[in-house]
Amino acid sequence: MANLSLAIATDFVTHALQNAGAGTAMAVSTARALVLAEAQGLASHGLSRVPQYATHLRNGRADGKAIAAVARRKGAALLVDAKQGLAFPACDLAIRETIATARETGVCFAGVTNSHHCGVLVDHLRPVAGAGLVGLGFANSPSAMPAAGGKHPVFGTNPVAAVFPRRNAHPLMIDLSLSEVARGKLMVAAKEGKSIPLGWALDEAGQPTTDPKAGMMGSMLPFGSGSASGPGASASPKGAMLALMVELLVTALTGAQFGFEASSFFVDTGNQPRIGQAFIVLDPGALAGTDVYFERMETVIAEMLVDDGVRVAGARRMALETKARQSGITIADALLAQLETLAG
Repeated sequence: MANLSLAIATDFVTHALQNAGAGTAMAVSTARALVLAEAQGLASHGLSRVPQYATHLRNGRADGKAIAAVARRKGAALLVDAKQGLAFPACDLAIRETIATARETGVCFAGVTNSHHCGVLVDHLRPVAGAGLVGLGFANSPSAMPAAGGKHPVFGTNPVAAVFPRRNAHPLMIDLSLSEVARGKLMVAAKEGKSIPLGWALDEAGQPTTDPKAGMMGSMLPFGSGSASGPGASASPKGAMLALMVELLVTALTGAQFGFEASSFFVDTGNQPRIGQAFIVLDPGALAGTDVYFERMETVIAEMLVDDGVRVAGARRMALETKARQSGITIADALLAQLETLAG
């Protein structure tokens, strides 16, 4: 195992992406996000994604020279075009615009189209909390989950996220995939030669599997399907309906591709995914007022913490990030060797 400071890790990733064809701004934005994910203990969305992104840039699945731009605006709604580039610069732009607009109007909706994998969704919302605003995030991904009662992948794992600022404390951060687990966990298990629990995924024949590679070739199960481990197991209706809701929010409103129209992130060749993201930002001051908002936040958190063992959403990842900023991150030697090769 190797230990890297966050600065050195960011430099490695930036150079790796530049060597694969990303422009400087895209490489820096993406590197910052991937290292932040690794620092929070989210390895499935961290440095393990660098070889994948670099391959997509080299194979034309992502355009490294794309410059995201606001394509359309009407009132407190806007559309950002990622132009087939990596998602991070487009999401950064969308967040900047939503913060500025929400401060004026009280609310803003930003859709992102023609995009790529956006990493840890809630991390895009951190500047929202820093501005004292509430943020919601949604994203689709290449198809991985069946519709309710179905077997073949239709929806992505479609994460949802939210950030709620607090006074004199880290924001409350919620981020969850609508599958039983994030698909990246199967990717990590496959690389490490480990099995997965029943109830996470189905194989290509629609049967429950403990083989992560078979699960990646088959489909993930929506959350709430954990007991679906026997013959004829199928998707949870609740999880599948929420996945459909997110799919429509980030595609029908933005013109992005549905998950079943996008090639998997886990293959080197395929089409440009052109998926979507969406962000909603709200100003508490436009509603009950900022003071009321903060009082209500602390009241519910205090009630939650009456019970031992309750953890405020986002607290663990913030603690790990603080530790990583002090002592660096630890990664496998094989991954470091890949990064060194890619970074030249």
